[in-house]
Amino acid sequence: MRFFFCLWLLLFLVGCQSQPNPRPNVLWIYVEDMNDWMGAYGDHTVPTPNIDKLADQGVRFDKAMMPAPVCSAVRSAIIAGDMQTSIGAHHHRSGRAGYEPVHLAHSSVPEQFRQHGYETFNIGKDDYNFIYDRRDFYSLMPGPDPGHHAGFDGAEFDWATRLGQSGKPFFGQIQLRGGKLKIKKPPVVVDRSSVTLPPYYNDQPLTRDAWAKHYENIHVTDLQVGDILKQLQDNGLLENTAVFFFSDHGMGFLRHKQFLYDGGLQVPLIVNWPAGNDKIRTLGQVREEIVSGLDIAGASMGLAGIPVPEHMTTRDLFADDYRPREWVISARDRCDWTFDRIRSVRTNRYKYIRNYFPERPYMQSQFRDRWKMTKEYRQAFNQGKFNTIQSLFMAQAKPAEELYDLQNDPHEINNLAAFPAHQVQLAQLQQVLNQWEQESDDKGQYAETDKSLAEVLRYFGDNCQSPECQRYRDKHQLSGNLASPQ
Repeated sequence: MRFFFCLWLLLFLVGCQSQPNPRPNVLWIYVEDMNDWMGAYGDHTVPTPNIDKLADQGVRFDKAMMPAPVCSAVRSAIIAGDMQTSIGAHHHRSGRAGYEPVHLAHSSVPEQFRQHGYETFNIGKDDYNFIYDRRDFYSLMPGPDPGHHAGFDGAEFDWATRLGQSGKPFFGQIQLRGGKLKIKKPPVVVDRSSVTLPPYYNDQPLTRDAWAKHYENIHVTDLQVGDILKQLQDNGLLENTAVFFFSDHGMGFLRHKQFLYDGGLQVPLIVNWPAGNDKIRTLGQVREEIVSGLDIAGASMGLAGIPVPEHMTTRDLFADDYRPREWVISARDRCDWTFDRIRSVRTNRYKYIRNYFPERPYMQSQFRDRWKMTKEYRQAFNQGKFNTIQSLFMAQAKPAEELYDLQNDPHEINNLAAFPAHQVQLAQLQQVLNQWEQESDDKGQYAETDKSLAEVLRYFGDNCQSPECQRYRDKHQLSGNLASPQ
């Protein structure tokens, strides 16, 4: 009898050891409009202990570039696992009902997780530029009404307690306001005189104030991250949850958000999975290669054991056969009533930018015009207070092409596109972009329909003074904002 008991115990222990670890939960802490000014990235202006701890124990990506510099296009791309320009979701906020409808031709990232037995949720905005039914994406708290919600904000709920009791793995998203926070009494106040503006910004009082506020918002965001981690810990979820901390794009400043310089595209990206940090650190604790924000989706599915579907172009950053990208493509298209088309190719050293409407200024009519900071900034320029470098962004036209050596010019202010010594590099990146546009069928090359133009005018009215809006007015003999096309 004792022999059989020992044999049973031995087999039981062997069986336990052979059982695979439970599938990890995956949680995206998804921040709006925030740069990587944190201790983990070498900036100690404000304390960020929670974010720093995630990086110290997990993996930090130093060159994470988003596919777009504006929220809805980025969020559409990542959740679809494909470039926004390939799925027709490239125009900002074009998911509203009045625009030409865009439908995904394949399943999304949360749908993949649901198909593999995961609970899914999103607390905060979706902001997807396509038609979808939220019930298909999110199994928990899908919202009060079924169907398409465009800018819908997922309701808050006691997610950690509920999931800690469910026993099922989850894929969750928690949106933080980040750079958009408006805090009257921040817990840490940054001395305005202590901040240093980059050389391409003119030093105006409101610009300096906003720069300091961004630091203050980063500190508050760190406190919010700490609260999320505590909820995971208190409910027994932290150890087996792979936390992805990242922002959708850079801060909301004039030359950052909506433009393809690194200030608009480069984001913090940190991944921490306590039970699996040894696994995800196989390729290094600090990853210095260039990565696309699009690959957050592939990495998340990979950790959950979900194969990346063939219809997606996202890559698994932690795959055994992972090969770094040679370049990352980013795209800017219409943002609100501001019509433009810009593409960039980013390598580890160079940035190539192509402006398809060089006759239109960077500072054409836009949503930031109502800001006091923008008004002060324009006034200072008109008063001749800008130097040559600061004036570049205020010019009445853009160069058709821009080329920057990021190793020697991290601020992207010395355009090398016309220099003979850099023509070989220019030609190589031109070819990369040309080939990508053709192979991916970049939808930005096609003009918006009258239906979509009518929605722009209905929503934004006389703010839109672009040639596209004016041609629509002329075509339909409009004197006011809108008459529906016949």
